[in-house]
Amino acid sequence: MRLLISTAAVVGVLSAVAAFAQMQGGGHGHMHGADGTGHNMATMPGLQGENATAEESAELALMFRKFQTMSREVENLPNGIRTVTRSSDPEVMDALVSHTVGMIDRVGQMDDPKIRIQSPTLDIFFARGDHILSEVDVTEDGVIVIQTSDDPEIVAAMQVHAAEVTAMVEQGMHAVHMMMMNRASN
Repeated sequence: MRLLISTAAVVGVLSAVAAFAQMQGGGHGHMHGADGTGHNMATMPGLQGENATAEESAELALMFRKFQTMSREVENLPNGIRTVTRSSDPEVMDALVSHTVGMIDRVGQMDDPKIRIQSPTLDIFFARGDHILSEVDVTEDGVIVIQTSDDPEIVAAMQVHAAEVTAMVEQGMHAVHMMMMNRASN
């Protein structure tokens, strides 16, 4: 199956997947935060969003809980990125495909889900999604996404975001925590 979807939407989807994967890094009752609210690994409130559906948040939560079943390859292109993301778990793979296609569509419509833990890198995608061309292929090898743009700022953001998502796929919630701490110290 081949879908042509805006690049920004693909990036948004992959970002959410990455954020979900990073949240998986702790125990189920783990909570922290300066005000005591933090996040809860059982309910994962950080995956909810001002403009996100319950289904979108549930997909993210599943991917973060089972991030160990996922793998990812990224190739930076002169005008974008090419990624291959897969999971050995069929349920996670279904969530990954749904999330990827849904977020790419959101980027194309410039419809930001405003997920609480969402990387600021995504802001440019939701603001300028009409400048991103996305191609999504779902194959036996995984979800293959090619996103390109003529805008160098968007290309740079795509490449940064692709690295963020990869970190989440590899480290789960720990990667999200590290990104948030890095942003807070800047």
